[in-house]
Amino acid sequence: MKAEEIFRQYASELKAVERELLSIFDSSAAVIPLIGKHIVDSGGKRIRPLFLLMSADLCGYHGDQRAHLGAIIEAIHTASLLHDDVIDGAETRRGEAAAHTVWGNQVVVLVGDFLYSNALRLAVNQRNQKIMEALSEATTRMTEGELLQLHKTGDPEITMDEYFKIISAKTGILISAACRIGAVIAGQSEAREKALSEFGLKTGVAFQLADDILDYVARQKDLGKKLGKDLDEGKITMPLIHLLKVAPETERKEVITIIEDTAGTGENGSDAGDITSDKRRTNLERITTLFTKYNAIEESFNIARRLVEEAKAELEIFPDSDSKIAILAMADYTLMRKK
Repeated sequence: MKAEEIFRQYASELKAVERELLSIFDSSAAVIPLIGKHIVDSGGKRIRPLFLLMSADLCGYHGDQRAHLGAIIEAIHTASLLHDDVIDGAETRRGEAAAHTVWGNQVVVLVGDFLYSNALRLAVNQRNQKIMEALSEATTRMTEGELLQLHKTGDPEITMDEYFKIISAKTGILISAACRIGAVIAGQSEAREKALSEFGLKTGVAFQLADDILDYVARQKDLGKKLGKDLDEGKITMPLIHLLKVAPETERKEVITIIEDTAGTGENGSDAGDITSDKRRTNLERITTLFTKYNAIEESFNIARRLVEEAKAELEIFPDSDSKIAILAMADYTLMRKK
């Protein structure tokens, strides 16, 4: 089954998720629904609620809670993006102006706080302890992941374990929660809950790995942001970690200098915005040349592929079905997407 078929199959329900998401932005503070409309109108594939819907289908649940809980998951994700864009100084999101560039940092941070708290308030109304456990763990770990990433910004000594801890928390844990909740609302066994939770975690990590790779190799118009943005922000992701690990010392020092130069993390404390666009382009071209020389992109994809296979193996506990075929296909999609 192709991803395009799956998105078509769930299109109407994902529209229902978007309507529910807009209702989570409902407030007497007029700027909150205004930002909500800006975000929803900017698009997005709604991957996290889609995994919740697919997990519920896999477990045989077709009730009304699906879209509502999918919107809660997407609201938490959206809140994290609002905060991330402020922290990173991102100018665009999905090819549109980032909210903080329109309404300012203070407003957008507060709207992100509102979204987190309102989403969790609505989740409490479900009166299901397991749902609250999944969401509270996810929101806690997402914040921890962002703080760890900030601590490791521009650090060429970051370990692979630290990197995986960051992306597990920033991306994997919320997809894990979405998949687990699909089992919870269907009243499935602990074993099936755990299987879907692990499937979601590993798929989510692979999804972020692919995203980090795309930052260097996608077409810019597909990506919706400039290439090499992670390098600009001093984020040392898997391709760079591999390169720093395998390159000889002379080239390793060159890469570290580029990281310091482009991200503004060197001893002179310069801002990455101070370098010229030509210098930035030269740095990025040199990094991508070294990626090719030392197979950094290919090796990073290999790690992501292994994670997807491990994720799919977690679902062996479920019998074969059309729903299982679909959710396994979406795990494969994490590696095949272009944006």
